[in-house]
Parts: sequence; C-alpha cells; structure tokens
Amino acid sequence: MTTKDVSVAGRAPHGHERRGLLAEGPLLSVIVPVYNEAGTIDEVLRRVVAAPYEKQLIVVDDASTDGTGKRLEKWQGHPGVVLLRHVENRGKGAAIRTGLRHAEGRFTIIQDADLEYDPADYPKLIEPLRSGQAAVVYGSRRLGRPVGWGDVVNPFYHGVTLLNLCVRLLYGARITDEATCYKAFRTDVLRAMELECERFEFCPEVTGKACRMGHKIVEVPISYRGRSLREGKKIRLRDGVQALRTLWKWRRWKTGAQWRWRSIRDWPDGSRLCAP
Repeated sequence: MTTKDVSVAGRAPHGHERRGLLAEGPLLSVIVPVYNEAGTIDEVLRRVVAAPYEKQLIVVDDASTDGTGKRLEKWQGHPGVVLLRHVENRGKGAAIRTGLRHAEGRFTIIQDADLEYDPADYPKLIEPLRSGQAAVVYGSRRLGRPVGWGDVVNPFYHGVTLLNLCVRLLYGARITDEATCYKAFRTDVLRAMELECERFEFCPEVTGKACRMGHKIVEVPISYRGRSLREGKKIRLRDGVQALRTLWKWRRWKTGAQWRWRSIRDWPDGSRLCAP
C-alpha cells in the first residue's frame, strides 16, 4: 500500500501509463473520500474489500480531525489499498479528483464512508458497464420503492426531486436520483470529464458533463440507509443551492474532451461510448 501526503505527492501517471494500467490493472477502482468518519470507516472498508470483483481501494483522507487517520493506519500494507491524505480540508470533490489520479481500474465507483450505501450492490452497478450497455451508471435510492410518509416530510427528498427536474429541463435526461453517492463510470470516461469540483458539486458536475458528452445515464435500484444531521450527515441547504448552480454552469460545456472521446469510442472488447 502507498501512503501519500498528496500536497507533496509524486506525479500522477501520464496518459500512456494510464492506458497500460487500464488494460492490465484491476477491473474496479473504488474511491472513498473520507472526512471525520472514525466511527464507520473500518466497517465501510471491510465491506468494500468483501465485495465482488478484483479491485483497487483508494482512500482519500480529507484532513480528518477526529481520529480517522489513526483508524486508517491499520490498513497500511493491505493488498490493493492506496491511502492518500490532504494536509488541509478541501472537500469531497477535491478528494475524488485526487483519488482518480491514482485509479488503475477499468471502472471506477465512488463510495461514501458513512455506511449509508452498501458495497454488496456493486454487481448491480458494474454489470451494465461490463456488458457495454452504459458508460455511466447511477444507483438509485428511489427505483423499486414506494414513496412513504418519511419521504414526504424529508426536505432532502424534495431537494433531490428538484435536482432531477433541473436535469430534465437543462439536459433532457430523465433520472430519478441525481444526488446518489453510488455513481459508477468507465474510468476513461470519468477522466475525460476534466473535473473541477471541490466539494459536493461533484454530483451535478458529472451529471451535466455525462449528458453533454452524449451518455445515457443508466440507473439501477440500490439499498440505502440514510442518516440524520444529528448522526453526522454533512449535506446542507447551501450544498443544494450550489448543486443547482453547477447544473446550470455546465449546461453548455464543450471542451476538447467531448469531441476527442467521440473519435475513440470503441473499447477493445467491443463495448462503445455513446456518441454525442
């Protein structure tokens, strides 16, 4: 395992090195951004390790102050685990971007460190990628379950509904859970998005850019155990407002990545990127 202070860490792999890693490395890279989750991080990592597929586990400690770093020390030397650390708190999006620079897997999943999401659902997320059905897969907390009274009185539920509506209006895409943590990607596609996010705007940025690149976002039902603000949930109203701004920001995104990946949308096994 590698432990790095990423503010002074060595360079990420160059493009030709990444292609080699993706061809020869593990099937899956799991990026775990973590900030002050000492009470749950051990169990989350145990569940990730126990999940199916050959995988690389990348944990990015975003300058935790509650002893999370101490908990992570026991994972030093564990096969397939990479530990990275920010010297100052930069946010979830920045942690994901740091982890992505070290990803060696063909596919990448984002995993929160709070036990709200179960790694046992990985096969549901990965199979549409492996089959070539999709390059972007979201695990939806809403598919396959009825709306209950708890949803009606939950402001987070209505916030997600608003985000879903904005995605439909701005990008013409119908999804049921824009804000889900469980997002899985072909790693090359995620890198082509050239992410800029720092905090919780990771989700709307990848949603907007996936749509602009012409990818259909495939959703699969997942299990979910939500926690309250009192239990440590970190999302706040300001993050919802920022998500709306981010969706608006990327509605006209056109970088070289969008057109560069159009011309090489074939994968060696025959699967394809969706053309813009």
